Amino acid sequence: MKRSIQFVVAAAVVASASLGAQSSREIGYDANADFLTLPANTYLGEVAGVATNSRGHVFVYTRTGHAVATLGDERTFYHGGSRLFQFDQTGKFVKEIGQGVYGINFAQQVRVDPQDNVWIVDAGSNQVFKFDTDGRLQLVLGRKPENIGVRPGPGVPASGGVPPAGAPAEAGRGGGGFGRGSAGPPGSGIHGDSFSRPSDVTWDRAGNIYVADGYGTNNRIAKFTKDGNFQKSWGQTGSGQGQFDKIRGIASDAAGNVYVADAGNNRIQVFDAEGTFKSQITNIGTPQAICVSGGTTQYLYSSNSNDLESMDHGEIYKIQLNGQVVGKFGKAGKLPKEFGIVNAIDCRTENDLIVGEIWNWRVQKVTLHPSRATQ
Repeated sequence: MKRSIQFVVAAAVVASASLGAQSSREIGYDANADFLTLPANTYLGEVAGVATNSRGHVFVYTRTGHAVATLGDERTFYHGGSRLFQFDQTGKFVKEIGQGVYGINFAQQVRVDPQDNVWIVDAGSNQVFKFDTDGRLQLVLGRKPENIGVRPGPGVPASGGVPPAGAPAEAGRGGGGFGRGSAGPPGSGIHGDSFSRPSDVTWDRAGNIYVADGYGTNNRIAKFTKDGNFQKSWGQTGSGQGQFDKIRGIASDAAGNVYVADAGNNRIQVFDAEGTFKSQITNIGTPQAICVSGGTTQYLYSSNSNDLESMDHGEIYKIQLNGQVVGKFGKAGKLPKEFGIVNAIDCRTENDLIVGEIWNWRVQKVTLHPSRATQ
């Protein structure tokens, strides 16, 4: 009996050591930080989102421009401060999308769906926008707050305002907007598209829309039909299965599984299309930007976000969909091939990535070379 126990313990140690060795495996890569060509006197700011379409065009949602606060009778309206740029497959500037759109305030993310529609997530207006392939606005989810504080914090817009006169007492609770119904447990929000600084968006094969509503006071996933009709939501603040603490990203795979970057709990949670918990992925630092690659064999990429007070982290993990870590690449820094708060990853193919950085105000094109990986 004693020998059997010793064997089990030894096997566990070996398995643990194997996992540790695998998670520390460095993947070889090259990076190009100068492949985009902007018009004269136009510059990128904090790059919140990057995405590509089926033609290889690159879309960049950046916190740049001239933010304006307009004073009303009793309200302050905030607008501007972010721009959505389109580049062709060579990095040549094509056009700007959404100029003057009411809800473009504070860029959070940009994604391109399988039909090449362009979606942006804006944390300043608490809204998600869909543009068609020609840049025409097609759909709006969420409602811009009635009032936004002028000085809510360094570089961060307020998450919401005060309820308009005559609004029910529960309006504005749960974090975002002024939706219908009362608030539930902390972080569960109000049913519908009353967002509190949404962070990301994804879709399943049927076209259903999933919005990560988790940068403000909400910690939930909201599901909508392809036409934007609310279906359901799941999640609340906490550390248990199906609970979240600071949702930073969301992605989906070909099988309809939904991956949620639960940054405050240092994990990625995996759900089915109805929000049923399936598994979780840990030992990848603090996930921020996540992406599921295309191709027959899909991989999950996740950035380990930098500590705001240091440059101790910054690597990006490559993970099998079963949660097994393939390896990692990169480190925190300001030089080419280094990363400063990766808020967006586009991984249309397994080894060709586009990475958007907050701290370094740039986009890098990354090419992985698995054959050059070293232990």
